[in-house]
Amino acid sequence: MPGSSGSTSRPAAQAVAAIRARFPALERRHGGLPVAYFDGPGGTQVPRSVVDAVQDYLFHHNGNTHWQFPTSAETDAMLAHARKTFADFFHCAAGEVVFGANMTTLTLHVSRALGSAWGVGDEIVVTELDHHANVAPWRRLARERDVIVRTARMLPQRGVLDMDHLRGCIGANTRLVAIGAASNALGTVSDVAGIVRMARDAGALTFVDAVHYAPHVLPDVGALGCDFLACSAYKFYGTHVGVMFGRAELLASLDVAKLEPAPDNAPDRVETGTPNFEGIAGAAAAVDFLASLTDNGTRRERLRESYAALHARGEEHVARLWRGLSDVAGVTCHGPRPGEPRTPTVAFTVAGLAAADVARRLAERGVFVSDGHFYAPTVVERLGVEGLVRVGCACYTGGDEVERLIEGVHAIVTR
Repeated sequence: MPGSSGSTSRPAAQAVAAIRARFPALERRHGGLPVAYFDGPGGTQVPRSVVDAVQDYLFHHNGNTHWQFPTSAETDAMLAHARKTFADFFHCAAGEVVFGANMTTLTLHVSRALGSAWGVGDEIVVTELDHHANVAPWRRLARERDVIVRTARMLPQRGVLDMDHLRGCIGANTRLVAIGAASNALGTVSDVAGIVRMARDAGALTFVDAVHYAPHVLPDVGALGCDFLACSAYKFYGTHVGVMFGRAELLASLDVAKLEPAPDNAPDRVETGTPNFEGIAGAAAAVDFLASLTDNGTRRERLRESYAALHARGEEHVARLWRGLSDVAGVTCHGPRPGEPRTPTVAFTVAGLAAADVARRLAERGVFVSDGHFYAPTVVERLGVEGLVRVGCACYTGGDEVERLIEGVHAIVTR
């Protein structure tokens, strides 16, 4: 049953009711109705443990790094712990974890560093399916360094990449392939490992946007084989902090813009200025929250089991949403169908109604959804629509909330 902990034949995790009890935001009411949050792809709600970690750092350990007094040493220890936590999350070494303001800022920083060595004749490959945070920084190099940017097509009928066209875009002059692991607009999960192999065969680097991927598929940078992978902790129950994996030898050699007195050792050399210490403490707590949904094994093993259980629940929600929304007259669901590689995120349009109007009317019913292009305007353009209504399921989404959303869309269309 959607929203339940399910049968013993699938991975075990905390029941949805137990998970929901850890999120104070879920107590909110709007218009006398409990709020159902389906806006997770734009930023999830936060469990108490994440807020506690932020508060504990600020109240009891606040200090800058590398000095000779206790709160400074405690800040150093917190950073080391956070790097180890995200090393378990990414399945990499702690020295390959970089913190920043957000994924977009980290991508801009890395693109400028890599681009300083590129010029006329060099090529970068981006895709139509991606959030422009992994498109615009690379296109900027076309203006600054005269590199060529090639754009791999998406297939709008299916909401997936045209892999043959992507393969044709990669060649001997390709220096980097920028790929989104999952579409934040449609929920499509792409074959990142296969794309990385294409890039590597051409001698190119890969930069992976995992912002929408990391909340739903546990990253494994070793299995993916990528050179960089970036995400944002506020998309998986954490704080507004960007986190990036970078291959150790690349982090050590990047021509990064940095202050001359700043450390030159990796990964510190890639982190400009004073980090958001309290945010980093909260981001690490978000990973520990996800690991806490099961209770056996190492952190990585618990994360793997938690993600498997949440994936199974998400598949149930997607199947019900797709079927229920598609049954409403005038509603069109976009992207991969249930059962195909995807996240529990469904995008749809309603004939004769703007996406913003649908979202506004659902909010009146206490159902919060996102609308627009979600910084992936090329996707919307290729679909031939003005905007999308986006519904994202999170670890706290219950089957009753899914039914409320479907009923709300039906009522909006028929009233």
